[in-house]
Amino acid sequence: MLGCLILGFVSVTFAADKQPNIIVVLADQWRPQAFGFAGDPNVKTPNFDRLAGQSIRFVNAVAGMPVCSPTRASLLTGQRPLTHGIFLNDLPLDPQAVTLPKVLKNAGYDTGAIGKWHIDGHGRTSFIPRERHQGFDYWKVLECTHNYNESPYFGDDPEKHVWSGYDALDQTRDACDYLRARAKAAKPFLLWLAWGPPHDPYLTAPQKYRAMYEPMKLTLRPNVPAAMEMEVRKNLAGYYAHCTALDDAIGELLATLKESGLDDNTILVFSADHGDMLGSQGLWKKQKPFDESVRVPMLFRWPKGLGEAAKSIETPINSEDIMPTLLGLVGASVPKTVEGLDYSTCLRGGPPPGDDATVITCVAPFGEFERLKGGKEYRGLRTTRYTYVRDLAGPWLLFDDETDPYQQHNLIGDPAHASLQARLDEQLQRKLKANGDAFLPGDDYIKQHGYKVNAHGTMPITQ
Repeated sequence: MLGCLILGFVSVTFAADKQPNIIVVLADQWRPQAFGFAGDPNVKTPNFDRLAGQSIRFVNAVAGMPVCSPTRASLLTGQRPLTHGIFLNDLPLDPQAVTLPKVLKNAGYDTGAIGKWHIDGHGRTSFIPRERHQGFDYWKVLECTHNYNESPYFGDDPEKHVWSGYDALDQTRDACDYLRARAKAAKPFLLWLAWGPPHDPYLTAPQKYRAMYEPMKLTLRPNVPAAMEMEVRKNLAGYYAHCTALDDAIGELLATLKESGLDDNTILVFSADHGDMLGSQGLWKKQKPFDESVRVPMLFRWPKGLGEAAKSIETPINSEDIMPTLLGLVGASVPKTVEGLDYSTCLRGGPPPGDDATVITCVAPFGEFERLKGGKEYRGLRTTRYTYVRDLAGPWLLFDDETDPYQQHNLIGDPAHASLQARLDEQLQRKLKANGDAFLPGDDYIKQHGYKVNAHGTMPITQ
């Protein structure tokens, strides 16, 4: 017998049996190359390596707009940045948005959020009232901080609390308590656990993790310029220390799932909001269209009997695809507001949706990617094999990611690849037209929304 619940114009249909629980674990600025299972020769991630061996891994997953707030808004709404309007950091997501927790809550799920939020837009350390929780009930959240060792958070009232140590480890312990409290509950749950690391500052992980990495013993990616080597080594060692701390955290979460008996009925998704250049191409941090920035880790592990065994999928998947895919896995109808694709059939062994290509975007460059530092608007395609990107002046980048995995040979204008460039350009233009994206200068979109940015193209950051 089927039940049907209505959220506005959103229809949600479930089977009578208890639906799978969902845990989404989101890291900040963790590039997909920085795992043992991804072939990194330096980093120690045994628990993530074990998780990857039990999961469906999307090896070409991307953050459609590789910066924090836009990705988080897309993950929650299933919409692209030009639709939900969050194409800069520190903007507020509409409190009336149709979000994953709202849909699942109205379908009988408990909902909980722990950690970093960064889509409230009312100050990075300000209290967030319940009407702006976007459907989450259990709430231990801060808008944004990168002080991981003195990290505050709020619950349901304006009293400020502070995590007792390195925040990601404490947040994970709280998530484990959440799981234990719901081990025998009749209702399924959605738990959203969002860590701040391994985002910079790179040198602030607990000492025991920093002691694991010696900068001069690290192997650097070949696309790091020699002139940056010493700075990259120092920062990369600290970055890896954060990664290994988070590996311990995921190990504790996995152990709690097993010990509490939730393992067999819980979908676990692990990803990141964007990557980190960390010196590759001579660049730092995010927003750039190169693989170290735009690609993200993407693992799906689910209960026995719900899908296929562990494997890798090469078809690209994007930020806005995660909400409809999770709803598809638990048997929910996808809201009409959603623009992303449902990959649940693909996860179960069927064909992928779409055309083997997804769009990557920079609507309005800001911050460390501001125009004065070489930043610019772009639209691009990430396919199973190729990266193709246009800026406002025309074709900018074309890489064969199969033969040139470090993206060191730009094929734009190469006569031998003229037909490939033309085909990808036509495919990109077709997608932009279907998405209603006119690819205007970023200032036009800022003016359309009435946003007030500073001289760096950034929303003023308030505390």
